[in-house]
Amino acid sequence: MDKQITIGIPRALLYHKYRVLWENFFKELNCKIITTPETNAQILKDGLNLAVDESCLAVKIYLGHVNYLKDKVDYILVPRIVSLVKKEQTCTKFMGLYDIINNSFDDLKILEYNVDQNIGKTEMKGFVEMGLKICPDKQRVLKAYLKAKNIYEEDHENKVRLQEEKLKKDSSLKILIISHPYTIYDGLVGKNIINFLEKENVDLLYGDVVDHEKARILGGQISTDLYWTYNKEFLGAIEMYKDKIDGIIYAVSFPCGPDALFVDFAMIKYPKIPALNLTIDELQGQAGLMTRLESFVDILRFKRKKQENERK
Repeated sequence: MDKQITIGIPRALLYHKYRVLWENFFKELNCKIITTPETNAQILKDGLNLAVDESCLAVKIYLGHVNYLKDKVDYILVPRIVSLVKKEQTCTKFMGLYDIINNSFDDLKILEYNVDQNIGKTEMKGFVEMGLKICPDKQRVLKAYLKAKNIYEEDHENKVRLQEEKLKKDSSLKILIISHPYTIYDGLVGKNIINFLEKENVDLLYGDVVDHEKARILGGQISTDLYWTYNKEFLGAIEMYKDKIDGIIYAVSFPCGPDALFVDFAMIKYPKIPALNLTIDELQGQAGLMTRLESFVDILRFKRKKQENERK
C-alpha cells in the first residue's frame, strides 16, 4: 500500500481565502493535511528572523508558519497567484511567494500551482498540474478539483447570505471591515479587533464576504485605473454597503503599498462615511489599538443617536 502523502498548509496569507478549496481538493486525493496553528508569538518571531526588514507583516507571518511545517510534512503548499482576471493582478508578494520560500529554506519540498490569466494559466489548469505531482490519474485530479471548487463556492455563498441577514437588524451599529482575510482573520493580528467589536455588540460586515464578480465589476466602474483585483473587489464592497453602514474600518498590514494607496483613494471617494484607518505591524501595541477602536465605536454611537433625535 502506497504511503499517504502529507500536505502542509500554512495558516497565513491566502489560506484564509482558499482554505475550503485546498482542504477538500487534497482530501479527495486521499492526502493527509497538517495545518499550522493560529499565529502566535513564536511563529511571528520565527518569521521575523527569516524575513528581510522590508517585508510586509503578512509575509513575515507566512515565513513563520512555513518554518513550523518544514520538518513535519512531505510537501508544503505555496501557491503562485499572479492574475485572476485578464489585465489585472494580485499583490507582488503572491507572485514571488514561491521564490521567497524556496530561497529562505534549504531542501524544502514545495507543492505549488500557478494562476495567471494573462497568459492562459487558469486555476483549473494549475490545480490539475499540481494534482498530477501527487496522483497520476488525471481524471481523478480533475474530478477532485471540480468537487472542491463546488464546495468552496457553496460555502462562500452561504457566508454572503448570512452577512446579508445582518443588515435586517436595525438596532445594532454596522461596521464594514475592509481588510485582507490574512490580516483580519489572523489569530494574532486581526482576531483581537473582531473580538473587541463583537463584545461591543457591533454587527460586522466583511469586505471579502461579497459576490466577488459583482464587486469587482462595480469597483471597476468606480475606478478604471485600479488593477489590483482584491482591492477592486473591496471598492465594490464599499459601494454595495455605503448606504447601509455606520462606518468603515480599514485594517492594513505594514508596509503594504497597494493597500496604502487604495485606502487613501477610498477615504477620498467616500468622505461622508466615518472611517478608521489601522496600519498594523509587529510592534503594534494592543492597548493603543483597543483605545482607538473604542473611541471610534463611541463616535459612531453618538452620531447615530444624534441622527435619531433629529428625526423625532
